[in-house]
Amino acid sequence: MTGRTEPRRLLIGDALTELRTLADASIDMVLTSPPYFRLRDYGQGGQIGLEPHVDDWVQRLLPVMRELRRVLRPTGSLWLNLGDTYATHLREGAERKSLLLGPERLALAMAADGWILRNKIVWAKTNPRPTSVPDRLACTWEPVYLFAAGPRAFFDIDAIRQPHRTRPPQVRQTGKHGCSRPGAARGKYLGPNSDRLGGLTALKAQGRVGHPLGKNPGDVWQLATGGLRIGSHPAVFPPALAERAILAGCPERRCSNCRTAYRRLVRRIGATAVRGALRRQCSCTGKGFEPGVVLDPFLGAGTTALAAERLGRDWVGIELNPDYAALTIERLRQERATKAVQPDPNRNHGPP
Repeated sequence: MTGRTEPRRLLIGDALTELRTLADASIDMVLTSPPYFRLRDYGQGGQIGLEPHVDDWVQRLLPVMRELRRVLRPTGSLWLNLGDTYATHLREGAERKSLLLGPERLALAMAADGWILRNKIVWAKTNPRPTSVPDRLACTWEPVYLFAAGPRAFFDIDAIRQPHRTRPPQVRQTGKHGCSRPGAARGKYLGPNSDRLGGLTALKAQGRVGHPLGKNPGDVWQLATGGLRIGSHPAVFPPALAERAILAGCPERRCSNCRTAYRRLVRRIGATAVRGALRRQCSCTGKGFEPGVVLDPFLGAGTTALAAERLGRDWVGIELNPDYAALTIERLRQERATKAVQPDPNRNHGPP
């Protein structure tokens, strides 16, 4: 099915069923946290998460993931927050008291299904929930898997760079490989899948710590949980995590005709750099532009939608529980009421 998915709308119903109503290649990014295996009962018939075996949980989610890949653009990405749990009986997939490795099982199944796994981000919770368990360590992190629909996924690393903390090194004389000793190309001793060090060494030789816009934040994100309970929904998905993912994974603006993402060029001025204006990357002259679109097929209390609107992106949400959908609508209403009505700088449908 081709066409356009209407943005900023909430669909109430089963995720797989509602996804099938969305247009092909209409979504720029998916950010979601599906129900974890046997951790919570949401009180809805047909809900995911209460399967008898962890592999059954994986098999329930795989068709959803295939529909997500269908609705994603070829440059789209999927940011998938998952949590693990411990077996209470061998019939669940492991010996009693053993981690079930549910996130890893799903990630491996998705990779086998054609997804490209780009990152396993560690969400290190700075305020983890206390536990009284005496015979193991407390669980203080969750994975966020970054999957790409294709080899050329949109990713704006400049939007999430962080300030450097180290002092610039002293300028040293370098050899032809950018190293302090001629011929000492450290990269040549690394394996074929390793990052080369020549670029970093050259920056240090020039007296720079790293990229002038800041450092890559890396794959360990130290963030607090949501820290609030909204109605009956334990809203632990942190807005800061959602906003960081959306900044990197969803374009601010895309062509309203071919949906190609705009890009910001970086202008370097000596040792500093600034991000320039958004630039069209397609040849659709005379056409307008619109915000990128984020999809959450397990919307819950609506944090993804709120984060998307705060960052000027469009969104589509799916939620099985009508009560949670009502919470999302109320949160959005309150959020919009605090803002003055202003023109959207990322929306321009072109000449009349």
